[in-house]
Amino acid sequence: MSNTFDADGITLEQVREFVWEVPQEGDMRVPARVLASEALLEEISDDKTLEQLQNTTHLPGITNHAICMPDGHQGYGFPVGGVGAMDAEDGCISPGAVGYDINCGVRMMRTNLTYEEVQGNEEELVDSLFANVPSGLGGGGIVESGIDAVEEILERGVDWALENGHAVEDDLLHCEDEGRRESADPDKVTQKAKDRGKNQIGSLGSGNHFLEVQRVTDVFDDGVGEAFGLEEDQIVVLIHCGSRGLGHQTCNDYLRKIEQQHQGLLEELPDKELAAAPAGSQLAEDYYGAMNAAINFAWVNRQLIMHRTRKVFERVFDRSWEEMEMDLLYDVAHNIAKKETHTVEGEERELYVHRKGATRAFPAGHPEVPSAYRDVGQPVIIPGSMGAGSYVLRGGENSMDLTFGSTAHGAGRLMSRTQAKNEFWGGDVQDELEEQDQIYVKAQSGATVAEEAPGVYKDVDEVVRVSDALGIGDKVARTFPVCNIKG
Repeated sequence: MSNTFDADGITLEQVREFVWEVPQEGDMRVPARVLASEALLEEISDDKTLEQLQNTTHLPGITNHAICMPDGHQGYGFPVGGVGAMDAEDGCISPGAVGYDINCGVRMMRTNLTYEEVQGNEEELVDSLFANVPSGLGGGGIVESGIDAVEEILERGVDWALENGHAVEDDLLHCEDEGRRESADPDKVTQKAKDRGKNQIGSLGSGNHFLEVQRVTDVFDDGVGEAFGLEEDQIVVLIHCGSRGLGHQTCNDYLRKIEQQHQGLLEELPDKELAAAPAGSQLAEDYYGAMNAAINFAWVNRQLIMHRTRKVFERVFDRSWEEMEMDLLYDVAHNIAKKETHTVEGEERELYVHRKGATRAFPAGHPEVPSAYRDVGQPVIIPGSMGAGSYVLRGGENSMDLTFGSTAHGAGRLMSRTQAKNEFWGGDVQDELEEQDQIYVKAQSGATVAEEAPGVYKDVDEVVRVSDALGIGDKVARTFPVCNIKG
């Protein structure tokens, strides 16, 4: 086992297995840590991820370490797969460390269908899902409504969906924060952002967002699997999307405001894309209210897609979704900054925990884990590529000490979208997936399929192996695609 790893002038020292550290030096406020195997570290070092991680250590109030998860890759300022906890009194909150797609996240819905029952219906199912769940760039959603409805969604989250017939009570009980951030302030979301959102309520969008029907291939922990309602050969549905144009506009609006109002802080940072508002400032409070409102919007977006999916299954399988037990397992947010209380050097402190392309992974017994799962730990959903497995984990007992209760959020990209389109042809990828793996894929364009080809992503098995070994997210079950729709 080597003791150091060198990448473009940055030297990482191995602290222990799967934990690598860039020591604190110069203007760094804390060390930077990468959680990875050597194979993943080689891939992480191929782009600017390590440089970006080191830059994040300059953010005011950052605590313990800047952390990169095993799926880390280059992002906007703050690396995707990054976690940074900033003091909520004398630190900062950074839109760049949250990301443009606020509360991009995933939810998994269970069913009592078996893979055998779905076989033979794959093409009808993928065609019907594609026809009924809006996807792609631009407008078009399951619900198109006025600004009043948007403002109610921003304030109330999934409560609004329940009241309007797009959810059942059980859905709220199985969503992070029960699908509502109380700190949301719709008044802090600009009119332009609301206008972008009003025609996109209940839509996948484009890029790596998807709706995927999967089968459970492995259950690694029978007890936790039973608590999560998972068993081998079962059909589940995975939905991955976020806050669409509303979230993107909100991030952009506040980056511009920070540039205007906090130029002094901006000049102290090595990368202006890390733009941050000082904790306690009016702009920090405004952004927190707007970000939480966008989080609510994203939860409603995924909720509407899930409920529409239930209706599609009803038509294809000719029975009610209740008969098929199409219940929400869990919904987890990525791209988020939340005020949380953590123990730091023996003292409880309130921190803005930024998770950008990282998943909350609270362990068993944590009061914020839904009561249904509190005895076993919070469900964590890790999507792989459309040609590889995805995983369900549970929050590990070491997550609070190592990562502020966080783990990876997916496989993590290896190639840029441009490079992917140069290397892959969408039609070939679709044909190969169908012929070799019996996976049916439908998308708005061949370019989208090429951008998301299996070869574009890191090995999700390796990402999960590291998470499990470190005890930040423990393996519970593995799933494999049956059919997939993309934007």
